Amino acid sequence: METKRAMVAIVGRPNVGKSTLFNRLIGQRRAIVGDEPGITRDRIYAEVEWSGTRFSLVDTGGIVPDDDAVIPANIFKQAGMAIQESHVLIWVVDARKGITQLDQELAGLLRSTGKPVLVAANKLDAASLESESTEFYQFGFEDVYPVSAEQGVGVGELLDGVIALLSGEKHSTDETADSETNENRELRLAIIGRPNVGKSSLLNQLLGEDRVIVSPVAGTTRDAIDTLLETPERRFRIIDTAGIRRKGKTDEMAEKLSVIMARKSLERADVAMVLIDAVEGVTALDANIAGYAVDAGCSIIIAVNKWDAVGEKETNTAAEFERSLRDKMKFLDWAPVITISALTGQRVERILSLVARADEARNRRVPTSQLNSFFERAISQPRGGTAPSPARGGFSRLKVQYLTQVGIRPPTFVVFTSGGKPGLHFSYERYLLNRLREEFDFFATPLRIVEKHKSKK
Repeated sequence: METKRAMVAIVGRPNVGKSTLFNRLIGQRRAIVGDEPGITRDRIYAEVEWSGTRFSLVDTGGIVPDDDAVIPANIFKQAGMAIQESHVLIWVVDARKGITQLDQELAGLLRSTGKPVLVAANKLDAASLESESTEFYQFGFEDVYPVSAEQGVGVGELLDGVIALLSGEKHSTDETADSETNENRELRLAIIGRPNVGKSSLLNQLLGEDRVIVSPVAGTTRDAIDTLLETPERRFRIIDTAGIRRKGKTDEMAEKLSVIMARKSLERADVAMVLIDAVEGVTALDANIAGYAVDAGCSIIIAVNKWDAVGEKETNTAAEFERSLRDKMKFLDWAPVITISALTGQRVERILSLVARADEARNRRVPTSQLNSFFERAISQPRGGTAPSPARGGFSRLKVQYLTQVGIRPPTFVVFTSGGKPGLHFSYERYLLNRLREEFDFFATPLRIVEKHKSKK
């Protein structure tokens, strides 16, 4: 007997683009299977395949709760049946019109189902995708996907979100846990740094065997090499990247490709280990490379390699080196620093535990109740009035209304503001980030702050 396929329902009020999105989802790529005959006029079914996962998709009529008219009532009944039998709901909203009263009612209805909900903020063009969709986060659903069903923009990301939920990787409606279960998920660690800082040597130490060619000649590793490492606690995928050089000095095509490969490796990494040469000290190129990791949203650990080759050491040598490093990498004041020797194995055994802790932090979801309490103490009524003004220039009456977490990997928060001119002051944003780290132990991971401003009409 064939196993019943997972069901995904597209729901929403009338005229938000549900059918357009349905047609886009079943016809975007060759791997996607087209329509099957619908079992009713009100619900249309199709099969979709994406990233090797096949599921059933159902399009529902526009939901109008508490409408006594015969046709809307029948549509609501049919939509309710689809919702009941579905595993994941895609709630389509009209981002151009913004939140309506009917959206408010539907949010409560969908929340009461206990099903995971992905919000598709539809009818946006590519230029306005991010700026016009953030207000829908206030409904409390984790995932808001800005899309244009008409143009096909953002649909791939929406499907990725559906597959993640169906495969059990995400639990967007579970607010009882403050982090995801990561023990069974492969942790992707990228080892990055400029050429000849000891990336391959570090990989060999971590593996305990010589799997990668180690050479004193800069640029030996041309491509990113993935190596799996199993420990009793965790499975790691270690990405050893090619040395990154300044583009002006990468004359050979292979060296230019190595820069591209390294940056691509960061895009699929959870944690980046930034290697610094202890003998040569911190360079501007080191800071640039670390900046790539920040841009990619990786958690970051700074490893100062070749510490055994540093000359006469005194009690405060490591502290002085770290002060110099922090001065040249001010944007990484939250990243931990560890001194190691990939050649002798000095302190290398500590790395994987730090990486695991960093990955746990980047997957941490703060329960809404704790975030509300934090808001009251740190933002609404800060201790001793120590919080800087949220407004730029100091004369605007910009007010922070509330704060909500909207994503992980890295943890992302939306700050809703009103009054005055939009634009959080950089000192206030820094204050907010520091308080979040202090309160919720976001170890070694970047945090993202997005402002959503509501101006007076």
